[in-house]
Amino acid sequence: MAGKMEKLPNKKPRPIEGHKPAAAILRGVVDKVYANAWEAKKRGELVGWSSSKFPIELAKAFDLNVVYPENHAASTAAKKDGLRLCQAAEDMGYDNDICGYARISLAYAAGEPTDARRMPQPDFLLCCNNICNMMTKWYENIARIHNIPLIMIDIPFSNTVDVPEEKVDYLIGQFNHAIKQLEELTGKKFDEKKFEDACARANRTAAAWLKSCKYMGYKPSPLSGFDLFNHMADIVAARCDEEAAMGFELLAEEFEQSIKEGTSTWEYPEEHRILFEGIPCWPGLKPLFEPLKDNGVNVTAVVYAPAFGFRYNNVREMAAAYCKAPCSVCIETGVEWRETMAKENGISGALVNYNRSCKPWSGAMPEIERRWKEDLGIPVVHFDGDQADERNFSTEQYNTRVQGLVEIMQERKEEKLANGEEVYTNFENTKETDWSKETIKH
Repeated sequence: MAGKMEKLPNKKPRPIEGHKPAAAILRGVVDKVYANAWEAKKRGELVGWSSSKFPIELAKAFDLNVVYPENHAASTAAKKDGLRLCQAAEDMGYDNDICGYARISLAYAAGEPTDARRMPQPDFLLCCNNICNMMTKWYENIARIHNIPLIMIDIPFSNTVDVPEEKVDYLIGQFNHAIKQLEELTGKKFDEKKFEDACARANRTAAAWLKSCKYMGYKPSPLSGFDLFNHMADIVAARCDEEAAMGFELLAEEFEQSIKEGTSTWEYPEEHRILFEGIPCWPGLKPLFEPLKDNGVNVTAVVYAPAFGFRYNNVREMAAAYCKAPCSVCIETGVEWRETMAKENGISGALVNYNRSCKPWSGAMPEIERRWKEDLGIPVVHFDGDQADERNFSTEQYNTRVQGLVEIMQERKEEKLANGEEVYTNFENTKETDWSKETIKH
């Protein structure tokens, strides 16, 4: 690879005057979610575990404390304790081909201790299969381990770009059934006002999160896409909390300030801009970042982050919004999301994680990659990785793939500059599609 890039002077951004850094505030918000759950448990109140894209607004109508196994597993993996829990689950009889998050979660549910972030064991489960088709069996097993209620929302795969009305009807029926189950569980009646307030806070948080994500489109960018990965726990665990909305609004304000002052959390020369596809390899964030940093490759497009920033105006729109997750939409929608983001943000290549833990996501990638090459005219390379099980990631293979991508991007960059052409993708120099030219809205 080329010589390592050095940090640019005076590039580090500063907090907004009179405020702590948004990242610190948002960390505190998530810490509070878990602290509240522990305090509720000590008081003898119910604590639930929820999948990341369950319509949590329903639970907020009952003032329930809920934590998220996916966030817990990612945090455990990032703190280098995921492999031990994965192996513990395998010792229990679970195959190592299943999701690393699930293995960590199942081992923890069965009582395997960890020095990473801890969360109370569940009294009930909230599961939705829009984010992953393995969620159902994962949560069924936890329900059996603890002999606790499982409230399930089934969201079928979206094989059309638009969500049909009959599918929305199906989901509204399930929402109503889930409300009855929650009423039986808590002994309370559904509080419409608390539900509406939770929806309002969720929409405010989503708007601020999407605004923050949009700043990747500036050239140079005031952030690295890796910053957004660090905020995934915030947008998942605290989406209905006012403190999260305020934190993300402050984050967007920080990025705006960075634009004006010429600073960035990406403190290196921005020689290349790429799309990073997939969930990060949490145990190996540093090995993922290092070769990109060393070659001046900034991540300025990711679909994983804005996918959690959906908005809606009423319950039917809310039901339709929950139908749209990276693993639950058709190829055409998935391509539109990514290609529109690539055109808005400007990239010259793509790096894809063939994530062994997420086969529904990785399974669609060969066709999506083909479309990128044809529609965007960019080089695409992929590597073998895993969001939680470090045995499935090779630093050597990854470095080689990044090196190849950088060499191709550099050669094409020099050719385009010599010909007076735009280096990065936009709506004029790429294939036009029949779609809306809008990034994720729901």
